Amino acid sequence: MKDVDYIIVGCGLASISFCEELRANNKTFIVFDDDSQQSSIVAAGLYNPVILKRFSEVWMAKEQLALALPLYAKIENELNIKVDYKLRILRRFTSIEEQNKWFTASDKPSLEPYLSLQLIKNNNSEIDAPYGFGEVLHAGRLDTEMLITSYKKLLREANCLEEQSFIYDNIQFNNESIVYENVKAKQIVFAEGFGIKQNPYFSTIPLTGSKGEILTIKAPDLKNDYAIKASVFIIPLGNDLYNVGSTYNNLDKTNRPTALAKEELTSKLKTFITCDFKVVNHIAGVRPTVKDRRPLVGRHPKHNNIYVLNGLGTRGVMIAPYVAGKLFRFIENDEKLDDAINIKRFE
Repeated sequence: MKDVDYIIVGCGLASISFCEELRANNKTFIVFDDDSQQSSIVAAGLYNPVILKRFSEVWMAKEQLALALPLYAKIENELNIKVDYKLRILRRFTSIEEQNKWFTASDKPSLEPYLSLQLIKNNNSEIDAPYGFGEVLHAGRLDTEMLITSYKKLLREANCLEEQSFIYDNIQFNNESIVYENVKAKQIVFAEGFGIKQNPYFSTIPLTGSKGEILTIKAPDLKNDYAIKASVFIIPLGNDLYNVGSTYNNLDKTNRPTALAKEELTSKLKTFITCDFKVVNHIAGVRPTVKDRRPLVGRHPKHNNIYVLNGLGTRGVMIAPYVAGKLFRFIENDEKLDDAINIKRFE
């Protein structure tokens, strides 16, 4: 019997952030993951503190960035990898009116640090942007696939990873502990993304799920080194490769790429990119989204040592370290959870 402080189910951004809380506080744990959930792997990985559709601030953006960027830097240093790429993100304007809305938004105290006051003119003949761009500050891209792959290797080498499906019926409650197969733990945290819909302990939480699909294109003539937000995002990866995304489908809950989404993305891309390109990859995953766009964090209503860490939606890169810390202090220090993230708000 292996005796640990925590069992964690899932190994995406939320799980990794919680593992880092445990490691920092000398807690023992084991992670169960079966690669069934793809939302973290297929995420575009962009982080920015502004909702670019409406020119409004992301919820708790300052606090999230203050935690997320040092955490990813720590992981980079420890694992000798590169995952955090500082990246210019430019919002393509479609009219003079949009330019004016941008500059009006930049006057707000909460947005002033993040919206550049400089109107950037387009100098790329392969991009159609007659009204120019606005630049988002303090933004970048996290290579989520590299992060998760490398972190799993770390867990594997430490004998902290069980690469198998978690069978909920095999949980046994024993006084103040949980026994699962050959593991005894004080607490269990479910960080399964959309997979939690199959979890009998949390299947009723209001996780809606939104399928997203991303293309990787090769465009040798584009020669662009910054991300553009227009009708879709286009994100430079190097070697003339770019990610293009993403779609939002609230009905299809599969991880299968679709021809319809491919057509949607390529059609939108062609509205502002004039050069030829070739699609070289196409991936899909279901984001764990919530109707009020806030995470789902908290304790099971009947079992005091079962917890959920979920609902990160489209902004998992920024929000994962923030909510992981909140959950850890709630469990270990009895620190009150914010009402905005506590699953009790839906009771």
